[in-house]
Amino acid sequence: MSQELTYPDPPTPAFLFDLDGTLIDSVYQHVIAWRSALAGLGIDLSVWRIHRRIGMSGGLFVTALLRETGLSLDQGQIKELQKAHASAYAEQADSVRPLPGAIELLSELTARGVPWAIATSGRAATARLALGMLKLPEDTPMITRDQVRHAKPDPDLFLAGAALLKVDPRFAMVVGDSVWDLLAARRAGSLGIGLLSGGYGRDELERAGAFRVYADPADMLDRLYELGVRKAGSED
Repeated sequence: MSQELTYPDPPTPAFLFDLDGTLIDSVYQHVIAWRSALAGLGIDLSVWRIHRRIGMSGGLFVTALLRETGLSLDQGQIKELQKAHASAYAEQADSVRPLPGAIELLSELTARGVPWAIATSGRAATARLALGMLKLPEDTPMITRDQVRHAKPDPDLFLAGAALLKVDPRFAMVVGDSVWDLLAARRAGSLGIGLLSGGYGRDELERAGAFRVYADPADMLDRLYELGVRKAGSED
């Protein structure tokens, strides 16, 4: 009979969730808001070009689009554009809904004692609007763009989220819907989990570093066992 080996208990898994396109169905509201803001400055961009940059911070988003189009804006115009986007998004906020399974997934993780936080490129003024629709309290662990030096694809948001949960980023799993989430996760040293609910394809997410890809939060909830999340007292 083989003797059972003794070894340190493995760290409890922790999750860092992106928000838009990951927990709430808001990607296309952001796309339309950016298109409206850009049109206000006389810039006509196709929706697909805008969608490919959703997930970056507002400032980096604008810089990337300007580089692609060869246009130039001064800092005052960039700030005006960001304010116009926030205003246009707020007008559509009533149409935003939680993604299927998002509320249940967060509730199940909490019930199992699994730490989690939200880490979003959105600023607090818009991001915190999601707490009510997700049935989350105001003190929910959340890191927003306002709190870090750089947003995705830099790792700052996820490093700050891990610090907030007091976990090593290497033992956290980042859940996101865009390649920018997954690139940031890799740079933070965390495992990346991709969701198809933001409009990116499976191949794109896997190439960016996702080790698992699920359709949406409901699909992820159904297969939590694949991520090492067990029910209390489970030996399997």
